[in-house]
Amino acid sequence: MATIKDIAQKAGVSPATVSRVLNYDPDLSVSKETEQKVFEIAEVLNYTKHKNKRRESAVLRLVQWYDSEEELADLYYLAIRLGIEKRAEELNIRLIKEQMSELSDTETQGTIAVGKFDQAQMKQLKKLNEELLFVDFDGLSLGINSLVVDFSQGVQLIIDQFIKEKHERIGILSGMEYTKGSRHEIDDPRFLVFREYLTRLKLYNEADHLQGAFTIEGGYTAMKTYLESHTDYPTAFFASSDALAIGAMRAIQGHGLRIPEDISVIGFNDVSVAKYVTPALTTVKVYTEWMGELAVSTILELIQEKAPVPRKITVGTELILRESTRDS
Repeated sequence: MATIKDIAQKAGVSPATVSRVLNYDPDLSVSKETEQKVFEIAEVLNYTKHKNKRRESAVLRLVQWYDSEEELADLYYLAIRLGIEKRAEELNIRLIKEQMSELSDTETQGTIAVGKFDQAQMKQLKKLNEELLFVDFDGLSLGINSLVVDFSQGVQLIIDQFIKEKHERIGILSGMEYTKGSRHEIDDPRFLVFREYLTRLKLYNEADHLQGAFTIEGGYTAMKTYLESHTDYPTAFFASSDALAIGAMRAIQGHGLRIPEDISVIGFNDVSVAKYVTPALTTVKVYTEWMGELAVSTILELIQEKAPVPRKITVGTELILRESTRDS
């Protein structure tokens, strides 16, 4: 994308003038010829910011489950939000961001709700009387369009990798989370798939099931407590999120154990920091930013063409091998 400076050079005016033209500054005094020249050069150079000022293609509501502090503790939802915002900007969509606790009566054409919601909250969102799409939550049973991750495929990739590395005892650090309204505990779907798959292989051991909040601190505390009370432990652990995995690795190393020589670790999500920790984290990549972009495209389709039944879109994952596993 061209910069304001690039446009200014081609138009023969100052960057400040270009900025004021593209932002429709009412106090700017330039000729119509100059104004047209700036816009034409911007179009040729594919500079798109001023398009947002021209015409809104739609107005959408984004309901966020996590607040900004929680997003930083687990970057998964941050990445989805950034994808939504990026696509909305590209399409000249005005995005109204709200929390469940502060839903307004602002008229929008559709709502994207990101996160986990209890039944009361789902009914509240349906009362908005507009197209509704859940992201990272399956509301199909209540007739709500949903965009979800294929956890079954992702977890099977992990278990297959551990088996390929000859691990015979595999543990899991699953995540604990609750809906915001009723504080209803949400089952970790990754754990449910893990337990079912390992049970079929006759490898599941409930004693090797750890739980923690979906944060680095949650992973660290759960793993530290486990290692301090056990002298015998799995040679491989799957953590339900990268935040949990990074915390667990810190506890493993703090206990004097080596990764992956003593314990291999695989996370889930592939957040931006996963490649920078030591050792670099093997993880299942969820294309979170693309999910956000897909959410915008999907809600626009729902608005433009009324569907007879709700839809559920399931997106796949990819195993990214790094240094926290033996075969990387």
